[in-house]
Amino acid sequence: MDGNLDRDVVSPLPEVDETDIEASLRPKHLSEFVGQPKVREQLQVVLESALRRNRPPDHVLLSGPPGLGKTSLAMIIAAELGAPFRLTSGPAIERAGDLAALLTSLTEGEVLFIDEIHRIARPAEELLYMAMEDFRVDIIVGKGPGATAIPLELAPFTLVGATTRAGLLTGPLRDRFGFTAHMDFYDTDELEHVLTRSAQLLGVSVTGDGAAEIASRSRGTPRIANRLLRRVRDFAEVRADGVVTSQVAHDALAVYDVDELGLDRLDKAVLDALVRRFGGGPVGVSTLAVAVGEEIETVEEVAEPFLVRAGLLARTPRGRVATPAAWHHLGLTPPSSPSAGPGSGTGGFAGPTLFDS
Repeated sequence: MDGNLDRDVVSPLPEVDETDIEASLRPKHLSEFVGQPKVREQLQVVLESALRRNRPPDHVLLSGPPGLGKTSLAMIIAAELGAPFRLTSGPAIERAGDLAALLTSLTEGEVLFIDEIHRIARPAEELLYMAMEDFRVDIIVGKGPGATAIPLELAPFTLVGATTRAGLLTGPLRDRFGFTAHMDFYDTDELEHVLTRSAQLLGVSVTGDGAAEIASRSRGTPRIANRLLRRVRDFAEVRADGVVTSQVAHDALAVYDVDELGLDRLDKAVLDALVRRFGGGPVGVSTLAVAVGEEIETVEEVAEPFLVRAGLLARTPRGRVATPAAWHHLGLTPPSSPSAGPGSGTGGFAGPTLFDS
């Protein structure tokens, strides 16, 4: 099977052809949104208060890994307020003029959603400060000593920003959001609810144990769960009776090379190289990427985050290290006193040291 297909199945990033499908599965109201109970409760209070005051709510910042529902929540905010919704992304705003044109076209109460807001151009970000605080922007006309700033009043609006890299947001921008919410990965029960709802919308017959089997391999991410559901549905229609049971899901995901932990071909290749070729590490990510035949960015952004979260890989000052759980997952016995581990020299594995490097 094509490696790219394998990797896309459990990637939290959206695929090009998924836009229409995801739109049909998105919840339309806060009561329909599954998971994130604390965020939902806090957001409900913020929105209800704004409606009672007949004023736009504070600007909202949603942070967390991709695929957890940040865009869906932004759309729900607009729906709950009964306001128009405008969507753009940080990389699309390259100049301050692009943002000024967008802001001046907003109607009163409109919800502006900027995805990946940490990637907005710095001149545009500085223009956004004043827009968020005072609902006005200064347009610079001319150049040099003769340049003139023309203030333009904006209709009151609500900005909803989403980011997968909250640490890259500048302090001034982050401080201008009145409500900040961090979205966590879903547990298996929550993903089962997501899958049951999606199956009803897609017209897929799925049993409880079938939904549980898919949920357990979905890496805590609704986007991945819905993608796996569609792949399992295809398998059930072609090689079974169309009903997604636990066995059908198990067989289908074996075809797509997704194991019981949600690891795919790339994840297992990284672990296999780390353990079998490099004795468990430590090894640099560039060397690891060459060993598995992938780009460094692919290993760092696609495979590593889940392997670290699953407790199978550790980032240490000396390089990437396989944990004992990784050895066991590959059916191997870890060294009793791994010299590569963070606890080397102390007679045992001291546990992973996590940091970005």
